[in-house]
Amino acid sequence: MVYGALDMILSKSIDFLHPNHKKMDKAYLDLLEQIKKTIRQERAKAIQHVNRTLINLYWEIGRKIVDSQEKHGWGKRIVEQLSKDLQTTFPSQSGFSPRNLWDMRRFYETYKDDTNLRQLVAEIPWGHNLLIMQKTKRRDERQYYIEASRQMAWSRAVLLNQIKAQAYQRHLQHPKQTNFSQTLPEHIAELADETIKSSYNLEFLGIDEPIREAKLENELLRKLQSFILELGYGFAFIGNQYPVTLGNKTYRIDLLFYHRHLQCLVAIELKIGEFEPEHAGKMNFYLELLDNRHRLEHENPPIGIILCAEKNNLEVEYALRSSNKPVGVAEYQLSESLPEELSGKLPNPEQLKKPLTEQ
Repeated sequence: MVYGALDMILSKSIDFLHPNHKKMDKAYLDLLEQIKKTIRQERAKAIQHVNRTLINLYWEIGRKIVDSQEKHGWGKRIVEQLSKDLQTTFPSQSGFSPRNLWDMRRFYETYKDDTNLRQLVAEIPWGHNLLIMQKTKRRDERQYYIEASRQMAWSRAVLLNQIKAQAYQRHLQHPKQTNFSQTLPEHIAELADETIKSSYNLEFLGIDEPIREAKLENELLRKLQSFILELGYGFAFIGNQYPVTLGNKTYRIDLLFYHRHLQCLVAIELKIGEFEPEHAGKMNFYLELLDNRHRLEHENPPIGIILCAEKNNLEVEYALRSSNKPVGVAEYQLSESLPEELSGKLPNPEQLKKPLTEQ
């Protein structure tokens, strides 16, 4: 009986491994993935629809309050009365507190004459809109944070951190420098350009002394979640010191990520000093290896980000002209301001490049 049972198990195993069954299993897995993808897409659409409906509701309430006050000369007490009556009529529905009604009124007045932003604000949650109205004053600054929240799916906490880190000001001071438009298909180049920042805030590392690239890499890995949040939505970590081989020689990429929306590998090289033209050549070489030996058939070409302490924009422009691979160069900031006790005591980028034995 034991041998008979064993024969039955083996025959079923062999039958399962038959090529036809393999094809059926692959077809089923493909079907499963397609349905899962469809469900996620429809869920996302439903959430976006609910959010747009809520934002439009708040917009209309704000508009009606403003119009009625102007028409009838009503003062502040009308908002208090509205809040009381609405909460009585809709006891199970939140959002009708006096404070929230005032926010709806301010929301309408802030964007009523701006058709472009009026459409954009419906793409982000109400809490994000409140935060942007509270923490920013200028129209361009608001547009920056609204678009960034939408494109990179920032949480409210991440948005607050970006505002506190003055991401908009850094965006103005350090324009993006990439060659994506020359090296990527148009639709991918546009998304890639939206993905990369001109400057990255690494204050979360808590570094206030000179370090070498290995230490910077280790600190980023130690606080990987914070680093991914700073990079933006869609980045998935693959590994550090990622090996790429050519012949009998192995090269190592500092950090390797995969971007879900770009559907490509993203190589990041860390430079503690100033950008040098040879950095672009090295990155171009890494991307060539990733493209030929690691990129899967369905993936887009890999892109590279050189993250350096500082850069000369003209030098970067000329260095990227000769690169046939998509590369972006960005600066990072470890601290907004230098502690007084360290002022004048830290080495400059040139000194940092010297070997330890020379210092």
